Amino acid sequence: MRILCLGAGALGGYFGGRLIEAGADVTFLVRPVRQQNLRDKGLRIESAFGDFSTPVKTLTSVAGCAPFDVILLSCKAYDLDSAMTAIAPAVGQETLILPVLNGLSHMDRLNARFGQQQVLGCVAKIAATLTADGVVKHLNDWRFLIFGEQDGTLSPRVVALKTLLDQTSIVATASTDIMQAMWEKLVHLSTIAGMTSLMRASVGEIARTDAGSALMTAFLKANAAIARCEGYPPSDSFMTEYLGILSNPQSPYTASMLRDIERHGPTEGAHIIGFMLEKARQYGLDASMHEIISVHLQAYEQRRAAGRL
Repeated sequence: MRILCLGAGALGGYFGGRLIEAGADVTFLVRPVRQQNLRDKGLRIESAFGDFSTPVKTLTSVAGCAPFDVILLSCKAYDLDSAMTAIAPAVGQETLILPVLNGLSHMDRLNARFGQQQVLGCVAKIAATLTADGVVKHLNDWRFLIFGEQDGTLSPRVVALKTLLDQTSIVATASTDIMQAMWEKLVHLSTIAGMTSLMRASVGEIARTDAGSALMTAFLKANAAIARCEGYPPSDSFMTEYLGILSNPQSPYTASMLRDIERHGPTEGAHIIGFMLEKARQYGLDASMHEIISVHLQAYEQRRAAGRL
């Protein structure tokens, strides 16, 4: 497979780098500054599952390129329109698009642009960040990639991609119920991103306050209720796992949304919290916490746009 990774940041860099480590043919489509960094220093991964450094193939445009077999789409939701335009020349009739984005609203936009038959559903469960020096730093033991056809079939192309990923240290799962997995990820992410961004603190720091665990638990259950109304109730095992996470006073866990705020960057607030707020209102559910967090994130964006951070 010829694989194109849009971006060489935390997710694209980690997953693309692990594929290269296993011998895959990977090219990174990146901006000029990142291209120069990769040319000068190579792609560098720091992880408990093995540090890795290698020169990589890079492009700043795919105009004139032959179609790729797989495009790993790793971008922020607010960059999706420009990302779709960037990859469009590399999309052929048989190209498989694997979007490792947070949330769900990007699926409709990708389907509309490229066709549902070319877009897989995908859940990436990983905590990683890109350092100022361009190093992909893996932050915990999560390295999971779950993907599948939107219609639930176990297609030959999904099996082939799973076989390739099995040659890496990535824990890959070919799913016949990917939309369920995506909804569970959204319940998890909207809870963690919403609470850690609102409180400007890790899960453990919030849990050590008087009512922190109770507040996070209530928000998890509110998000689970939205998924239930959509027809994707989170499993008992999922709820047990995340109730445990939210009650752990030693957890260092934060969402990338908080890290975006701490570096004074844009957030995916509308894509994650705004999406869940709209769903809560649609189903007549209590949306008070979603409203508070949404206003908080919008106010942050107002100050950032005004240069007051």
